[in-house]
Amino acid sequence: MNTVVAQYLEAWNTRDAAARRAAITELFTPTARYVDPLVAVAGHAELDAAIAGVQAQFPEWTFRLAGPVDGHHDQVRFTWGLGPADGDAVVIGFDVATLTDGRIDNVYGFLDQVPTA
Repeated sequence: MNTVVAQYLEAWNTRDAAARRAAITELFTPTARYVDPLVAVAGHAELDAAIAGVQAQFPEWTFRLAGPVDGHHDQVRFTWGLGPADGDAVVIGFDVATLTDGRIDNVYGFLDQVPTA
């Protein structure tokens, strides 16, 4: 599960569009769903657009693991941070992902810390 989470965060950090789409295709099932308080998408194209949108909103920030990875029975949960590469996380979230045949099928995201402005 550590590898899956590392690949997941790397996909969110990949700025090259072609490389990001390739990572999404490898990591997610074709019908994968991603849902958090701000977005609900399904499939590779919508997921790619959602990631590109976050990158456009926070162009200099990166996602990083912010705690231990906990997984069992084809599901994994982990906390992540988003912020400047050389600074503290400004946004902190918690994701639960389910896997099918080793690929992510669903992600349920929660936002624990979001700036007010």
